[in-house]
Amino acid sequence: MKFIGKMKLSFFATALVASVFTFSSCEKEEDPMVEQMDKDNIVTIAQATPSLSILVDALTMYPDLVSALSAEGSYTVFAPTNDAFVALLGVIGQNGLEDIPESVLERVLKYHVVSGAALMSGDLSNGQEAATLLSADDKITVGINSMNVTINGAMVTTANVEASNGVVHIVDAVLVPAQELSIVNTIVEPAYFNKDFSILTAAVVKADLLGTLINKDANYTLFAPNNAAFTKAGITSLDNLSKEDLTPILTYHVIDGEVFGDGLPATGSAVTTLGGDFYLSINNSGAYINGTSMVTAATLAGEALDYDNGVVHTIDMTLVPATDNIVSIAVAASQASEGAEFGQLVAALTAVENDGTTDALVTILSGEGSFTVFAPTDAAFASLYSLAQVADFAALVDAVGIETIAVVLKYHVLGSIVFSSDIPNALNGNANVALSPLSEGNFSLNSNLTITDTDGALQLGTADASIIATDILGTNGVIHVIDQVILP
Repeated sequence: MKFIGKMKLSFFATALVASVFTFSSCEKEEDPMVEQMDKDNIVTIAQATPSLSILVDALTMYPDLVSALSAEGSYTVFAPTNDAFVALLGVIGQNGLEDIPESVLERVLKYHVVSGAALMSGDLSNGQEAATLLSADDKITVGINSMNVTINGAMVTTANVEASNGVVHIVDAVLVPAQELSIVNTIVEPAYFNKDFSILTAAVVKADLLGTLINKDANYTLFAPNNAAFTKAGITSLDNLSKEDLTPILTYHVIDGEVFGDGLPATGSAVTTLGGDFYLSINNSGAYINGTSMVTAATLAGEALDYDNGVVHTIDMTLVPATDNIVSIAVAASQASEGAEFGQLVAALTAVENDGTTDALVTILSGEGSFTVFAPTDAAFASLYSLAQVADFAALVDAVGIETIAVVLKYHVLGSIVFSSDIPNALNGNANVALSPLSEGNFSLNSNLTITDTDGALQLGTADASIIATDILGTNGVIHVIDQVILP
């Protein structure tokens, strides 16, 4: 996404909408080229006018609109010059028409067409309104004084170019519909006018949050995911997502208050959003949210890249707030029809919970807190049973006792949240670092994402456990998946 310097809405209104632009006097001598183009259809006139080449490029993206303006009919077209389009692109921070979502550009183009009437300059009156091809509610407004005629404040520099199917008035500013005008210089602007963020825009509209995010009296920080960021998070379509589904996801990307990139809180901090807390990690590679989403472009204080109601940063993976605690996540995985990854882990936790003589780990890990769980897979437990020369979990309990099982399980749990993006900070240049789990003792986290245990309890000679999946977010912590049971 390209960000532009902060342009106040008053500037935009001055440059594109509210500045006084003058109509060419009807007494002005007509350009010979204009006379030559007389009675061609509207599209042909535009194609033959060099100063309208960008408009022609825009029209060619919409064959139905070209067909309509080439056929018989009665239209009034207010045609923006190339300079007008360049000015608009500068305000919305895009390089070319191809950067703008087609649906947005189509709305803008239709706003320049009055259908059913060929309105010559003499047919216009001060304060007159006319519905546009965009909709009956999207009207343009005529302004007339002793010298000038304006359309929404835009000056018509060449008037009354008659066509076989209507009339063209050339204007020196792009006419912007009210919806788009309300978005300019808000935190929604860089996404709304960029096709790479079309999913975010569609989601905001579907969740009915547009009014909230363009409120000029508000002050927000938006972490904006592009289309690829939605795909990376597994969201490939909005069709099956309701307003109620989308609202918690979108509000999870918004902080109430303006926070610049160089003012982000320290690593490991919980950041409160409109949709709950997320966790920030900063390492030598950059800033990450919940261990998985990287801040790819941050607006820094003094860069003047903020908007009238806040500041925007971009991220490479859409944030999805957790809805289940870490125990519920493990249970759901153990009951899945495919890849019942944590069946043995859940069985072990349940056995300890139900024993009554040991810590109630299911209760503890289901409650409030900030936990990191290194969760062994079913294959990891199978490897442990083989090393212990037992057939299954029940036989392991018979061999070592439920109290030892409880100690082993607590050895997999930290009393704080450590995301994968926090690991470089924990290592701090070292090859390994000792971490203290809930049980006594510690284990070593290594720079190659392996874990070395002490194996003092069972002395089975277990191999280092590898972290094979990271950053499964729960409401009260995070799960990393490991391929070996680690032993205290």
